[in-house]
Amino acid sequence: MNSESLPRRRARSGHANLTAHGEPWVWLTASSLALAIAMIVGLLSLIAWRGLATFWPVPLELVTLADGRRVFGEVTEREPLEPTTAAIAGHPGRRLVRTGDFDASGNHFEWIDDTLIADISQPEWATVVERLDAGRLHGIPRRLRHGDRVVAEGSVDVGEAFAREHPIARGRLLRAVWIDKHERGELQRQRHAARLAVVQAGLDAGAGSQRQSEAERRERQLAGEIERREQTLDEETAKLRGENAGWVVEFETASGASVPVPLDGIVRAWQPNRLSLAGNLGVYLSRWGEFLGDDPREANSAGGVFPAIWGTVTMTLIMAIFVAPFGVLAALYLREYAGRGPVTTAVRVAINNLAGVPSIVYGAFGLGFFCYVVGAGIDDVFFKASLVADGQPTFGTGGLLWASLTLALLTLPVVIVATEEALSAVPNSMREGSYACGAGKWQTIRRIVLPRALPGIMTGLILAMARGAGEVAPLMLVGVKKLAVELPVDGTFPFVHPEREFMHLAYLIYDVGFQSPNSQAARPMVFTITFLLVAIIALLNVTAIWLRSRLRRRFVSQHF
Repeated sequence: MNSESLPRRRARSGHANLTAHGEPWVWLTASSLALAIAMIVGLLSLIAWRGLATFWPVPLELVTLADGRRVFGEVTEREPLEPTTAAIAGHPGRRLVRTGDFDASGNHFEWIDDTLIADISQPEWATVVERLDAGRLHGIPRRLRHGDRVVAEGSVDVGEAFAREHPIARGRLLRAVWIDKHERGELQRQRHAARLAVVQAGLDAGAGSQRQSEAERRERQLAGEIERREQTLDEETAKLRGENAGWVVEFETASGASVPVPLDGIVRAWQPNRLSLAGNLGVYLSRWGEFLGDDPREANSAGGVFPAIWGTVTMTLIMAIFVAPFGVLAALYLREYAGRGPVTTAVRVAINNLAGVPSIVYGAFGLGFFCYVVGAGIDDVFFKASLVADGQPTFGTGGLLWASLTLALLTLPVVIVATEEALSAVPNSMREGSYACGAGKWQTIRRIVLPRALPGIMTGLILAMARGAGEVAPLMLVGVKKLAVELPVDGTFPFVHPEREFMHLAYLIYDVGFQSPNSQAARPMVFTITFLLVAIIALLNVTAIWLRSRLRRRFVSQHF
């Protein structure tokens, strides 16, 4: 046979071979994954870097301008100008300086062009003073006075005297604040409870009844005891504040003015230009300790965020307590008991659609149903005396409990869908084997199905906690507050007293970042609060993941 009569083989194309085997799709999917990982890591790295660097001390510079004006400040940001602008103007850029002299300049930050700077120095005794009120102060300590008596003069002597006297004055102030906040607050709660008892007796037994008369007698008796106790507290606080009165530290600012600062009004003071690495670390840890354990001040731009941490963690845990059983029970019925039909299909479609409803809609529902219907009904039955006496609702307003229930509804579809998927992943052979051994439906679910579905159920709970902890819009309607230093806990209630509003880290980010009168001062705090929120959510998720891994090792590895 002639070779020319044989059919000619089609030449193989290397490009077609790669496409047929899917190599381009491997590169495409791998590149997409790498891009997603890079974006996530970049975002988290930016938040971590900016958040962790907020409290690290930076050098305090004395900037002398060409016009003779002097500014004490910390350089927080440098901004190079555009090349064309720099060429025309003749200077490379500008710097953002945190001046810390709001009383004199009227602002906390100032942009300074480099060409306007005549000299920059870092004085050894330049001091950063964090005050309870009026923000920071930058200056050099000149003298420490007690009344008209000069206790110490000169930077060295003032520094030593300050280190000796400031902890004592600060302790007296904190004791006076504790008395005003807690001990007086407890007396006011007792007085309010006695007044409500009188009103409740009048509602139950009628006005002028013997029961009301007895309640009024107890109220008068309690009022006398409270008055004597308040007098004792007044004497103690007056003594504490009297011992602190007259202690003043004078600082010389960059303008040459002498600014007196009460000793007990100083939170902390440090000389960043003199600090070693250990000293910087000590100031850094001290500021973080205040941030994590203290109450906010200065419109939430300074101080701590402990009430917001407590509110965020407590709300997330209460939400998880409510959403887990309801979500699991609903998924169990849909998967194990409900038959296939149009009703079941419609319910599943509705659940999937609920996952896409805007969160603000859940907030409006929580406000209308939980606060104005359920809460108002509870007030009418159990807390009518408070409505009559104060005109204020107890349960019929936003609070921690209603916020947790609202977010439980918001995250319920996530838990239901994840639980259904986990239940469907359990092999039917295990169910059939259990039935063959004589077990009933519920015994099979409880002993066979649920233990092996628990890791998947925990996955749904993790997703629900992550979403619920970061929500803001519903909370604005059902309980979150700009400032609520009183924790919503009451010993008279077995768990949480829900009539009080609470603080939340996610809302605090919005408030500090977009409602602060000084956006430049708020920017570092926004990154720090964001980092803290991400860290708390990650800690909760890591705990849940650890529990899920233990459940998986215990149950998934077992075979029927």
